Amino acid sequence: MGAWRKYLPLIVLVLVVCGAAALSLWRISQKPQKLAEEKGELKSAKSWRLSLNETELDLLARVVHAEARGEPYEGQVAVAAVIINRVLHPEFPNTISGVVYEPLAFQVVANGQINQPASEEAIRAAHDALNGFDPTGGAIYFYNPAKTSSAWIRSRPVVKTIGKHVFST
Repeated sequence: MGAWRKYLPLIVLVLVVCGAAALSLWRISQKPQKLAEEKGELKSAKSWRLSLNETELDLLARVVHAEARGEPYEGQVAVAAVIINRVLHPEFPNTISGVVYEPLAFQVVANGQINQPASEEAIRAAHDALNGFDPTGGAIYFYNPAKTSSAWIRSRPVVKTIGKHVFST
């Protein structure tokens, strides 16, 4: 009955190591949001940059998932921010659906990837962008240089590169 007691120090050590690893992973996942808070870029959750219904929020998250899955979290937020920046820009439609479904705007609409459900990370990225986190500083375009041959998009002034995406104005 008391044989398990000899393993107690090992069990405690495993629990401590697992707890430390979990805390480390949590801190890494919070880094983009914390940086935004420190820079004063993140608004309170009750003051989204624009008002959306559930359908438009889901659409924004699905675009983020389709366009930026596999990208760093900051890059996913940046994709959502570009869409929001377009909604707020006078040269683009003034709704998420208007921006997303604008002809030839997003390849994921043409190839059907937009119809895949959004991941939890994409939903969180959409929320962070709506809360004011814009890692691009106001970009209204993004592209993957390995996947585009458009001379026009490549001629746009580059604001930032995050992961495989280039963000521009």
